[in-house]
Amino acid sequence: MIFDNKFVQQKMQKVQTLKELGINPYANHSDRNTTISKYLNVNADIHHKEDKRDEKRHYIVSGRIKLLRIMGKASFINIEDESGNLQIYVARDNLPEGFYNTIFKKHIEVGDIVEVGGYPFVTGKGELSLHADSLKLLTKAIAPLPEKFHGITDKEARYRQRYLDLIMNSEVRKTFQIRSRVISLTRRFFEDKGFLEVETPMMHPIAGGANAKPFVTHHNALGVDRYLRIAPELYLKRLIVGGFEAIFEINRNFRNEGMDATHNPEFTSIEFYWAYKTYKDLIAITKEYFEYLFDHLDLPTYLPYGDMEVNFNNFREIPLIKSLSEIGGIDESIVNDKEKILAFLKEKGIEVESSLTLGQLQGELFDEFVEEKLIDPTFITEYPVDISPLARRDDENPAITERFELFIAGREIANAFSELNDPIDQYERFKAQVEAKDAGDDEAHEMDEDFVNALSYGMAPTAGQGIGIDRLVMLLTNEHSIRDVLLFPAMKPLSSEHQNEDEE
Repeated sequence: MIFDNKFVQQKMQKVQTLKELGINPYANHSDRNTTISKYLNVNADIHHKEDKRDEKRHYIVSGRIKLLRIMGKASFINIEDESGNLQIYVARDNLPEGFYNTIFKKHIEVGDIVEVGGYPFVTGKGELSLHADSLKLLTKAIAPLPEKFHGITDKEARYRQRYLDLIMNSEVRKTFQIRSRVISLTRRFFEDKGFLEVETPMMHPIAGGANAKPFVTHHNALGVDRYLRIAPELYLKRLIVGGFEAIFEINRNFRNEGMDATHNPEFTSIEFYWAYKTYKDLIAITKEYFEYLFDHLDLPTYLPYGDMEVNFNNFREIPLIKSLSEIGGIDESIVNDKEKILAFLKEKGIEVESSLTLGQLQGELFDEFVEEKLIDPTFITEYPVDISPLARRDDENPAITERFELFIAGREIANAFSELNDPIDQYERFKAQVEAKDAGDDEAHEMDEDFVNALSYGMAPTAGQGIGIDRLVMLLTNEHSIRDVLLFPAMKPLSSEHQNEDEE
């Protein structure tokens, strides 16, 4: 327990002393009248004044103390709010009698949240600061902050104690501010295009909409099990059947699978469906969407990502089968022959089930030899029907579908296709998925008879797409772990023994 920590106990004693002195260490009000960034912007002109100060201007700012330099009759502190960091000059003779020596020097510490009033001035070193004439403790921090120059170096600790990570690292806060803007801009982009935002259930009677293993929960009132949503797709397409023509949902999805640099059990995506359109229209609107984001986020079209540079002026399209030879370097004579693919994979030391279909094996080849080479934005098109159970077959070649996935910097960012609207074809594909599930594939679709029933009433030709928000934010912020763009990523529980070690 944190209260057992000796440093915390010392600070708890200061809390008690402050109360005995008539000071509430946990105030519920602040008279702040500006943020730090606004203060710095508004008073930038003081640098041009002769005496570098303006005692006629008075401001009240609030924030957490990040730096404290105690001297004799005067001190400097730096406080930080969400918008920035500000240096404050605190002199004994400018505060109420006795406050500086009795309260400030003895009981105000790094980590505390304070309110400071004063006028702007520029120090001898040229830094715009605040000359304090009042100081009020708003919140006493009893847990000590990490040492300033090292901060939290343990990534595991940063994820588990995100609040502390945000306190110590302003760059981390910027990442999540960008994430918030991406979601807001995404919503605005689709609304401006005439799409209607909708909400669909997060607990499903059947796990469907994607090939994934679901989380299972129990609905007490109904007395039945439910599955946390792995995708909203089948519900959104029911709405297209119902007559909506352009809809989207920014949604949380849950998949009971492994965790790595690009996968978290719960994640955010946008799915949108557009009646009377095809996947070709989705390629066009996706390019528009990226242009819109880059314009409003003021990002360069040559975007650094790790040791790569992604050229967003260079979107390209290539069919999956063609990519195996042109990008993956696999001999053309291999890619359409199941036995040759199996032999090739065995030669490369890659183990796969011999029962996989040709389309599934082509998918394996793509994953192993092509995906990581797709640096500039690339639409991989014409996926085999075997690995696209919800996509519409190509009218001329029924072995492939009208589908694309968008890859950037070697990772999938979006998945889209012209939707299957033939109820008989959909039913047959569900049946094949059920057989696969019975054979041991726990990620295969279950039969969704109600969805087939919905399609039987007629769904207009429709194109649908999902874009992974988490991976998109990773790309735009140059982060290489999904945990760095999730405020609270999934973590293994700590044992009580380890928790005690952390607290000490």
